[in-house]
Amino acid sequence: MMDKRLFSQIQPVKLYFWLSIALGGLAGLFLVAQAYFLSQTINDVFLEGQDLDGVSLWLAGLGLVAGLRLLASWGSGAAAHHVSGVVRYGIRDALVAHLFALGPAFSRRESSGELATTLTEGVEALDGYLSEYIPRLALAVLVPVTILLFVIPFDLLSAVVFLLTAPLIPLFMILIGSMAGRITRQRWDTLSRMSAHFLDVLQGLTALKLLGRSQAQVRTIRRISDHFRRSTLEVLRIAFLSALALELLATISVAIIAVEIGLRLLYGGIDFERALFILILAPEFYMPLRALGTSFHAGTEGKAAAERIFTILDAPVTQWGSQPAPAAPFSIAFESVTYRYEGNGHPAVEDVFFAMAPGELVALVGPSGAGKTTLASMLLGFIKPQGGTIRINGVPLADIDPASWRRQVAWVPQHPYLFNTSVLENIRLARPDASIEAVKHAAELAFAAEFIALLPDGYETVIGEHGARLSGGQAQRIALARAFLKDAPVLIMDEATSSLDPAQETLVQQAVARLVEDRTALVITHRLNTAYQADRIVVLAQGRVSQIGTHTVLRAQPGIYRSLVANYTGVEAGA
Repeated sequence: MMDKRLFSQIQPVKLYFWLSIALGGLAGLFLVAQAYFLSQTINDVFLEGQDLDGVSLWLAGLGLVAGLRLLASWGSGAAAHHVSGVVRYGIRDALVAHLFALGPAFSRRESSGELATTLTEGVEALDGYLSEYIPRLALAVLVPVTILLFVIPFDLLSAVVFLLTAPLIPLFMILIGSMAGRITRQRWDTLSRMSAHFLDVLQGLTALKLLGRSQAQVRTIRRISDHFRRSTLEVLRIAFLSALALELLATISVAIIAVEIGLRLLYGGIDFERALFILILAPEFYMPLRALGTSFHAGTEGKAAAERIFTILDAPVTQWGSQPAPAAPFSIAFESVTYRYEGNGHPAVEDVFFAMAPGELVALVGPSGAGKTTLASMLLGFIKPQGGTIRINGVPLADIDPASWRRQVAWVPQHPYLFNTSVLENIRLARPDASIEAVKHAAELAFAAEFIALLPDGYETVIGEHGARLSGGQAQRIALARAFLKDAPVLIMDEATSSLDPAQETLVQQAVARLVEDRTALVITHRLNTAYQADRIVVLAQGRVSQIGTHTVLRAQPGIYRSLVANYTGVEAGA
């Protein structure tokens, strides 16, 4: 039961891996020598009647090989743990890099809790597989073969008994392997679902309390936890029963060796020295097989985790070009752009045509689900159009290196993500090398400097997860400060003034007015104050462009925009 892809991850540290195996095999040789010296010592003392001086060489040899065996075993384990640590670090690094390459389009489809569990518990579950199971799998072959090579010249009959009984242990492991693997995968799936549910509950705790659903969620968590408990106990039951069965098989096998040697010793068919040598080796012959059985659970656990890890690593990454972004200023053109999300019957956007001139402010408006955010995601390079083309200064966006393009874009989302660090570091995300003076200037432009000064530690105040210590308007102004600090020639904002009170909205709109100056800007909004100031307005409906024009022109025309204005102002547009 060896996962080939996981085994291939050992290549960067293959020297340590083979060193671990070699030292384990060397420990097997020292084991044979130890048994030989011990049998000679006992034979000479108890049968030959020699004193301790007469067996001093045997005793010295026994002490030396025992120490060497201990040293080799320690070295083998240390090398194996080094392999495990390096491989787990590499896999976690590859997972993070691949998730970044997949982008938000992938993470939105997956459960955050399950992804977090895979990155933490999943990668750590590989430790037992890499540091115990794989080395023991190799030693379960090397050590018995080594012992057999020494036993055959001493006593062929005992060697035959070893050969007949040894396969019973791996045969039993194969028989329980498929069942154990299935139950372990079920346990892993349950753990991932439980982690995802816990995360959902924690994030939605306020809503659950207000809606009176706390107890219902407690019952749900109890049910999931009980399922996880039962699946874990089932895995442990199989592990304990299999370990017991393997111990029984090994004990019976050693007993068979002891009986046949004892009978032959009784009737003079074998001398005491050889009989004792083989009897000492008999438990050690089965020890690697028993050790493999005890780590079988770690093997199945690691293999189940590896399956989930490689499912993520196998997720295809959208292929983009490597051409650097053209020089600013930028013109942007959507040419018959179409995109359909997986599993959706209708396209999110279809045959979208419009263009943005350098320095032009274009507002995207329309009902929820009209495709506004999808267009922004495509312009940011998170998803690629399935039909049509987006052009930047005439160059297809698909041919441009996404990292090069995103360096030219400032992004202000509807719900800006703020990390559990200081205000300073949250703003500095836009430009990590920015000076404190540059950060403060950006905050002033975003009308954030005043409230930051009132925080307990000013710019060094840690604002909590998701900016928990800030109001919605303050969080928006931190996001705007990031955009000011980045000072990119292209700006994309997604409903930057939604869900704010009038005072906060006024401050944010003033900051937005500063931000869009001399930039090619695409603003997505339901609240039309920003749209009134736009050079042009693009109205989306059911994924298609319904209207294009200025506020004055569109307000005078029958259509969706006129209805949106009427709903926003509370009066009939054009009246």
